[in-house]
Amino acid sequence: MTDVAARNRRNKRRGTTWEAELRDELRSAGLDVERLRLTGRDDEGDLVVRLLDGRFLVIEAKNARWEPGVFVGEAEAERKNFATHRGLDPATVDSVVIVRRRGASWRRAYVLTTVERYFELDTA
Repeated sequence: MTDVAARNRRNKRRGTTWEAELRDELRSAGLDVERLRLTGRDDEGDLVVRLLDGRFLVIEAKNARWEPGVFVGEAEAERKNFATHRGLDPATVDSVVIVRRRGASWRRAYVLTTVERYFELDTA
């Protein structure tokens, strides 16, 4: 049990470090980015970028085993939570997952979304 608990703490620490690094680097690149706080089952994501056109981009930052379907589903739910909690039109909030790429800089991380979301297509 101790090994599992220690591994979980280590993984959480790595994830938190990745979120902070990503936030700081995006800020240094000139983006208006803030860290979001965990709100229980209604989590809103890890970071949010206020875009110049008044829209928001919710970021789910991952430093974990590759599970794109799970990650994108989580980001979509968190996008909806973010909009709902602030009384925003969900059309003004986008979401992506940024997955840390081992051995590469933050600029080489992977960005995940769906074709539907990326091209702003009507849901089928």
